[in-house]
Amino acid sequence: MKVEIYSDIACPWCYIGKRRFEQALDRFAGKDGVEVVYRPFQLVPDASETPRPHREWLAERYGPQSVAMDARVAELGRAVGIDYDFDAAIEVNTLRAHRLLHLAETEYGSAVQADLKERLLKAHFTDGVDIGDRAALTGLAVEAGLDRARVEAYLAGDEGAAEVRAQLSAGRAMGISAVPTFVFEGQWAVQGGQEADTFLRVLQQVEAEIAETAPVTPDGDACTDGACAV
Repeated sequence: MKVEIYSDIACPWCYIGKRRFEQALDRFAGKDGVEVVYRPFQLVPDASETPRPHREWLAERYGPQSVAMDARVAELGRAVGIDYDFDAAIEVNTLRAHRLLHLAETEYGSAVQADLKERLLKAHFTDGVDIGDRAALTGLAVEAGLDRARVEAYLAGDEGAAEVRAQLSAGRAMGISAVPTFVFEGQWAVQGGQEADTFLRVLQQVEAEIAETAPVTPDGDACTDGACAV
C-alpha cells in the first residue's frame, strides 16, 4: 500500500498529523507492506527567503488570537511527543527544504525521506532552525544519511526545483488545498490531522480493497493556503 502525504514543513498540523498517522501505522497489522512518501505543499508559496520570527509573522496574520492559536497547537503537540517552541521558530520560504526532500526520496528512498522529514519538522518547530539556510539543510541531510558533497552541489543550484513545482501543481490539480492530506493508493484522500484511530480504520479499509467508495471521515484540523485555522 502506498500512502502519499501532502504537507508543508511550516504547517504545525502536518507535524501532529504525521505523529498520529505513525501511531496508527504502528498498530496496523499490515504495516510492513506500507510505503509512505511525502509530497510537497506550500502554504505560502510567495513567502520571503528572508527569515522572520514566527510570533511576529503569525500576529501579523491573526492579531492577538495568534497567541491562543499557538498555545492550542502546543498542547496537542505535547500529547504526541512534539515540543513546539514558537518563540524560537522562524518562518521562511520552504521550497528549498521541499527540494531536499525530493532528492532524498528519488536518490535514497522513502525511508530516508521520512527520516529527513522528521528532522526538518523538529528543526523548524522545536530547535528554531532556519530551514531555508543551505548550511542548516545540509547538516540535517547528512544526519539523515545523504552525501554531503551531493547535497551541497544540489542546493547550490536549482536542481529539483522544476520537479517540485510540478508536484505542487499536480497536487492542486487533484484538489488538494489543505494540509496535511493523506492519499491512499492514489484513490482515497483523508484531510487533516485525524486521530490515530481514524487513520487505523482507513488503513484497514484500504487494505480490504473497499474501492467503490472513498473512506468517509470527518474533516480534521488542517492548514489551508496561507492560514492555520483552529
